[in-house]
Amino acid sequence: MHRLFFLLSGENSTLPVAEVKAILTGEGYKYSNPSEMDQVLRLEAPIESVKILQIRAAYTRVCAQELLLTKAIYTDIAETVSKVDFSTVILPGESFVVRINRIKNYADAEINTMMLEIKLGGQILKQTHGVTVNLKNPDKTIIGIITNDKLILGLKLTNITSKTFSERRPRKKPFFHPSAMPSKMARCMVNLTHVKAESILLDPFCGTGTSLIEATFIGCRTIGIDAQRRMIVGTKKNLEHFSITAEGLLIADSRKIPLYKVDAVVTDPPYGRSSSTLKSTTKHLVEEVLTGVKPLLKVGQRICIASPKTLNIRCLGETLGFQHVESHFAYVHATLTREIAVFEKV
Repeated sequence: MHRLFFLLSGENSTLPVAEVKAILTGEGYKYSNPSEMDQVLRLEAPIESVKILQIRAAYTRVCAQELLLTKAIYTDIAETVSKVDFSTVILPGESFVVRINRIKNYADAEINTMMLEIKLGGQILKQTHGVTVNLKNPDKTIIGIITNDKLILGLKLTNITSKTFSERRPRKKPFFHPSAMPSKMARCMVNLTHVKAESILLDPFCGTGTSLIEATFIGCRTIGIDAQRRMIVGTKKNLEHFSITAEGLLIADSRKIPLYKVDAVVTDPPYGRSSSTLKSTTKHLVEEVLTGVKPLLKVGQRICIASPKTLNIRCLGETLGFQHVESHFAYVHATLTREIAVFEKV
């Protein structure tokens, strides 16, 4: 077990932390002693777990092995750094660079991130032997995050690029619909179900296929259902655009699902002016879908579903016999805040 920290996206206040924990749990990695700071999650976990996070995570930017945590004041930083044995992470013959990130406006006004990088680089050089500074192409990067008036410093293990998610945003796909969910959020919802590669994931309102695309990219087998032929045709077009296929795409009423078994469900049922609710209220539609997918899941398996915050889906799911695991809220516009709810079958 290593002490790790993760620099998280600031796009949502709770989803990034929940996603990291869900990926670790879903992939069978035990973790302990989690603690949260603004856009940073610290915990103890096997170092090899970082590889799977790099593949799966949507809202994590950097993973690092923690070396120190101290108050973001020059004197405290210098004293704490002097006690760290950097020779265990930067070996003779290797080069390094120090990079400091500041979250919002944390830290004393005297802290200048560029000057801190220079000072830390000099101090590390004094405490090691046979190492050099390389600003452009270093062997190792020592990354620091200033947040909650503290500096957390560590060895960067990996970057997680968001470029691929940007390339898969709704308007970049051949088939677009205004109700389509962003690819990052869809990937996060998939991760929150604890689903693994080769598992079968169902989206009973597949729309433009966003959740199917994100689940397929982490190795899941996917099935999409939609009542509208044009949505299924559009989903097929989007899947082909990314050179991937689904196990099945079905034109069917999602309240009467023609399947008998899946491993997880991720869905964003229709609501709002740009979506068809199958001539039903959103509440009634969601209720019928939750009822319909329940027999398809084993005890302990999960559904992650989005709905308007005003629907109070937690109470709806619990009334239908699901165990509510967690909810997260994502502002969309003045009249819509999404609730991302996770339920387990009990």
